[in-house]
Amino acid sequence: MCGICGIVALDDPLPSGLRFAIGPMTDALAHRGPDGDGFYTNTHVALGHRRLAIIDRDGGVQPMANETGTVWVVFNGEIYNHRELRRQLIAKGHRFASVCDTEVIVHAYEEYGTDCVSRFEGMFAFAVYDITSRTLFAARDRMGKKPFFYSQLGGAFHFASEVKALAVSPAWDDAWDPASLESYLSLGYVIAPNTIYRHVKKLEAGHWLRVRDGYIETHKYWDVELFDDLTSPEPTLIDELEELLRQAVADRLESEVPLGAFLSGGIDSSLVASLMSQVMPAAPKTVTVGFREKDCNEIETALATARALGTQHHAHVIDPDDADELDRIVSAFDEPFADSSAVPTYYVANAAKQEVTVALTGDGGDEAFGGYQLRYVPLLLEARLRTLVHGDSGRAAARWLGRHWPRDPRLPRALRIGAILENLGRDPACAYYADLCFLKPWITRELLGLSDPLRFDDSDVCGQVTSTYRRCPSTSALQRAQYADLKIYLANDVLVKVDRMSMLNGLEVRCPLLDRRVIEFAFRIPAAKKMPRFRTKHLLRRLASRRLSPEVASRPKRGFDAPVDQWITGKFGPQLAADLFASTAEVGGLLDQGRLRVLYDRHQSGAARNSYVLWAAWVLERWLRVRRSRAHARPERASATPVIRIFRKTS
Repeated sequence: MCGICGIVALDDPLPSGLRFAIGPMTDALAHRGPDGDGFYTNTHVALGHRRLAIIDRDGGVQPMANETGTVWVVFNGEIYNHRELRRQLIAKGHRFASVCDTEVIVHAYEEYGTDCVSRFEGMFAFAVYDITSRTLFAARDRMGKKPFFYSQLGGAFHFASEVKALAVSPAWDDAWDPASLESYLSLGYVIAPNTIYRHVKKLEAGHWLRVRDGYIETHKYWDVELFDDLTSPEPTLIDELEELLRQAVADRLESEVPLGAFLSGGIDSSLVASLMSQVMPAAPKTVTVGFREKDCNEIETALATARALGTQHHAHVIDPDDADELDRIVSAFDEPFADSSAVPTYYVANAAKQEVTVALTGDGGDEAFGGYQLRYVPLLLEARLRTLVHGDSGRAAARWLGRHWPRDPRLPRALRIGAILENLGRDPACAYYADLCFLKPWITRELLGLSDPLRFDDSDVCGQVTSTYRRCPSTSALQRAQYADLKIYLANDVLVKVDRMSMLNGLEVRCPLLDRRVIEFAFRIPAAKKMPRFRTKHLLRRLASRRLSPEVASRPKRGFDAPVDQWITGKFGPQLAADLFASTAEVGGLLDQGRLRVLYDRHQSGAARNSYVLWAAWVLERWLRVRRSRAHARPERASATPVIRIFRKTS
C-alpha cells in the first residue's frame, strides 16, 4: 500500500511555491509508505509517492513512466490480474522495465485510454499524467477500498490519499462545511463526494476523474447491474461461491513480504483463514484483539477457530486508559469519524504489523450476503407489513403510534417495535435511511438547532442515501438495502476505517469478499436464497459448515465494537463531560449543549442508551481541537524553506 499526491496546473505553469510543496505533501503521507519516497516535477505537474513495498520491492519505484517518459503514474493499491494484463500488453508491443503491477497501469492507459480502468481487478487509487496532452487521469477502485481526495486550490488541481497532504500546500483553504455535520452526526461519517472541508471532494468508488484543458470531469465506470437472476439450486450456488472465494483469496496472496489475516470469532474471517490455509504452502499467521470487557472480546472463539485451522495465532487484549491515546486515531481520519470500531481496528492493525506486512480480512460478507440481523430482519418484516398499511391515513397512524411507543431500553426486545411502526409510516427509502442512522435524524436536527426536526426527508444527506436506495433496480427490499449499504455504509465507513487504521500502522489490508466477481455474484442471488426464513448470511453459513464446523457456522454475528457504553459511564466519562460541557468547548457553537447534557445524564442514570451520540460529539470536539492546533502550526511550517528530494527520469 502507498500514499500518493500531486499538483497539476489548470492553465499557466505551476508557481514554484506549489511545485516545491510536493515534498512536504509527500512527507505528510510517510505513514502510508515507510519504505521510501519519490517525485516527478515539470513546469505543469508535480507528483509525489510514498511506498510500502510489497511486489517487486527493488524495481517498483514510483513515480513510474512509460518507455519515452511522456506518461507518468503514482499508484496506491494492488492490481491482482497484472500478470495477465502484462502478457496482453506485451503482445501489443509495449515494453516493460519492471515486474511490478504499477507499470501495467501506464501501458494500459496508453493502449486503452480511460477504458483501462475497467480491465483492472484489484484495489486502487492512481493518477496518470500525460505530458503531451497535459491530461491527468485518475481512478478509484469499484468498492472504494483506496481513497482519493482532490481540490482546486490556488488555481491548480491538488490530489492526495489523505487530506493532511492537501493541508500542507501553501494554497490550502481551511474553510469547512458546517452543513456536513448532519451527515456526520446521523451516520458517523460524511458521505462522498463531500468532505467536512468546503473545498475538498472525495472521488467516489467506481469512478474516474480527468483534468484536461482547465476542466475537471468525473465519470462512473462500474456498478452492480444484475440482480435476482440466478435460479440454481442451493448446493450449486454454494459450490460456485466457494470457488469464487478460493480464487479471490488466491489472487490476494502475491507478496514479497510476510502475509497473514485478521481473525475474529465470526464466519467471514474464519472462511478467509480457512481458504488461506488451503492455498498457502505454510500455515498463515492470524491476529485477534479484544477488550477486557467481555461483551467486546472474541479472543476465545477466534482461538478455537485458529486451533482448528492450524494457523500461527496471536491474540492481544487491549485496554486504552488515556483519552490522549484516542487523539491519534481521531486525527488519522482528517475528518470527524464516529464509528467506535475504529479503535479495535487500529489495535488489530498495530498487532498484525508486528507479525506481517499484508493482512487479509473478512470485510464485505454482511453487505453482500445479508449479515446485519438488527437491520435486515426488521426491514423484511416491514416489507410484509406494508401491505396492511393503507393510504395516507394508515401511514400517519403508524407514525403516531411509533412515536408514542415506549422506548425504555429495559423493555424486552420483542416489545421494542416503535421504530418498525414509524418506518411503516414512511416510504421504504426514508425508512432505510432512518435505520442506517446511528443517531436518529430528528435527534441530530434537534442538536443542530434545525427547524422542524421531524422533516428530515428533505435534507441533503437523506437525499443522498435515499437516491442510492431507489437507484437499485431490484424489487427486493433486502437487495435494495444491501445495494445502498455497499455504496453508502461500506464505502464511507467500513473501508475508510480499515484503510486509515491499517495505513497508520504501515500495514496493507486485502478483502477477498469484496472481490468484484464475488459482489456481482452475490447480488444475482435472490433474497429468498440469501436470507430464507430470516436466516442471516445463510449461504456463507452453509459454506462454513462445509469447511469449518457447525459450531462456527451457527455463531451469531457480533460487531467489532469498542465498549463505549462502559467507557462513558466509567474511565472516560469525566473527561468526556469536561470536554463537552466546558464554556470553551469547540462544539459549543455547533451543538445544543443543554440537549447534549440531558442525553449525557440519561445515559449515566441508565434511563437511555446514548453512547453513540455522546461518543460522536466527543470525537467531534477532539477533532476540532486537533484541527485548531494544526491551523496554529501552519504559518510557521509554511514559512520554512522546504526540503525537496526530486528525481526526474528522461527517455
